Amino acid sequence: MEDPVMESASSDTRSSSQRSLVAYTILAIGLALVIRFFVAAPYIVSGSSMEPTFFNLHYLIVDRLSYDFESPQRGDVIVFDLPQDTSRALIKRVIGLPGETVVITGNAVTVINAANPQGFTLSEPYLDPADLGGATNIRVTLGSDEFFVLGDNRKVSADSRLWGTLPRSDIVGRVFLRLFPFTKLGVLPGEARY
Repeated sequence: MEDPVMESASSDTRSSSQRSLVAYTILAIGLALVIRFFVAAPYIVSGSSMEPTFFNLHYLIVDRLSYDFESPQRGDVIVFDLPQDTSRALIKRVIGLPGETVVITGNAVTVINAANPQGFTLSEPYLDPADLGGATNIRVTLGSDEFFVLGDNRKVSADSRLWGTLPRSDIVGRVFLRLFPFTKLGVLPGEARY
């Protein structure tokens, strides 16, 4: 015959363990959701508009948090919601910052701002000469919360040259990690500074 006190203690231990497991599971799921929706999010590249920097099926982690504390910089690779259809996410490179004027003539991109009233032409070593082309003879002056973005594969990219400026509110975040392919694993992949 079992001792009733021992059976009760064993039952209490089991019940306590089950409650702890449920609590830890809820906490883990809650933490994962907070990270997913407010800190970082996974994205898979679809299309060729950022080649040769990013190819189809590259797996990326996008930092959703840092732009809450700092502004996007020229050369950052960002993910954003397409202004005309916010259900679609795109990946492009920041070229023009708020208040600047971006001029595209042929394959040259010139930026005019307060520090460079005569403008400066971007040096873009990440571009493949075979990927140059697309819309040209463009001059756009950006508002106080607007950005100008371009794909690295200029000849096929649908970007600010076609659909206009990017409002700050549509930016999801900066590409922080490339996790796949493993041979191109890296932090802040594709980021450029001019």
